[in-house]
Amino acid sequence: MYIIHLAIRIASLFQEKVATLRKGQKATFSILDEKIEEGAAYIWFHAASLKDFEQGRPLLEEIRKRYPEYKILQTFFSPSGHEVYKDYDGADIVCYLPVDTPRNARRFVEKVKPAMAFFIKTEFWKNYIEVLYKQGIPIYNVSSIFRENQIFFRPYARSYAKVLSYFTHIFVQNAPSKELLNAHGITQVTVAGNTRFDRVLDVCRTVQPRPLIEAFRDKEFTFISGSSWEADERLYLPHLNEMPEVKLIIAPRIIDEENLSRITAQVKGKVVRYSQATEENVRDAKCLLIDSYGLLPSLYRYADLAYIGGGFGEGVHNIAEAAVYGIPVLFGPNHARFKEAVELIACGGGFSIHIEEDFDFIFHRLHDSPEALAHAGHQAGTYVATHAGAVQRIMKIVFPT
Repeated sequence: MYIIHLAIRIASLFQEKVATLRKGQKATFSILDEKIEEGAAYIWFHAASLKDFEQGRPLLEEIRKRYPEYKILQTFFSPSGHEVYKDYDGADIVCYLPVDTPRNARRFVEKVKPAMAFFIKTEFWKNYIEVLYKQGIPIYNVSSIFRENQIFFRPYARSYAKVLSYFTHIFVQNAPSKELLNAHGITQVTVAGNTRFDRVLDVCRTVQPRPLIEAFRDKEFTFISGSSWEADERLYLPHLNEMPEVKLIIAPRIIDEENLSRITAQVKGKVVRYSQATEENVRDAKCLLIDSYGLLPSLYRYADLAYIGGGFGEGVHNIAEAAVYGIPVLFGPNHARFKEAVELIACGGGFSIHIEEDFDFIFHRLHDSPEALAHAGHQAGTYVATHAGAVQRIMKIVFPT
């Protein structure tokens, strides 16, 4: 942890994102001093990033709705979450989590004195969790997936693996995760499912119309690429550039001038950035380029077909955000670790793309056949709807009365 802390200090001199993280971490204790209310009971939620926050958000909001006597503290490690949700009104305090040193952990927990703590997915900060455990504070892990090759289950990491025994309860996404934990003596485990499905259903039910997107689409076949990387764009742009009748929405994973300019140069046709769009100038545009964060989950409703990026890197991003709207979902080959991707392929609502020829074949199969498009979309939407309910399963254990 001290090495990580030093690395952050050095990297902050050269990288704006890391500089934002360091500045935010330095401000945390001042924020807590200012905003913690004496005598109030806080529930602490921690998520590393924007994606993990969205995973835990439906549980946070359900607790806030049913138990308003609690205050909510939301912490982030990555600027991708904090900078988007620093003014989130669902929490009473939003701040960065300082690096997991013993001193920071003791100081943080002493200031907050949380009534309970929730760590979303793979957030296993040993010192924070150990301090909470020693003080008798209930600790929960939500929506994790465990695999045999993870550090917890390697002989050299037994001391670190002890952190799993400190959790009051671990809510996993699937039965193999529970079986693996049980085999290593961790028995306080429940298969609750994926809270992401609850979140995307909430968004789908409450999303507001966007007249600008409707003007852009103008009843044409619309293809959306969410969390797009360069490797993804190399796959679909050559084909869609030759189809002027297809509208294209691209929401890049990286939003900076260099990347936005690169994408613009590769699109054949008029490109309009969302921040500069009007209902007039988007009507004759080929591509709407999303240059801000937080919009993507509400944009999928306007698409006929979605492509989710990341599948040529560390792994595909949030597939359920698109599938919930009943549209087929395409993604790259690195999806084996993602349960929803594997199951969407099995039910016919998702399709894995390895090379350009795969994209060409599957795109035209769906684009040219309204029946095939409708069937795949129905399978995708049904899959999400039938896998919701994780939040209520968690609530019954955390708040049994």
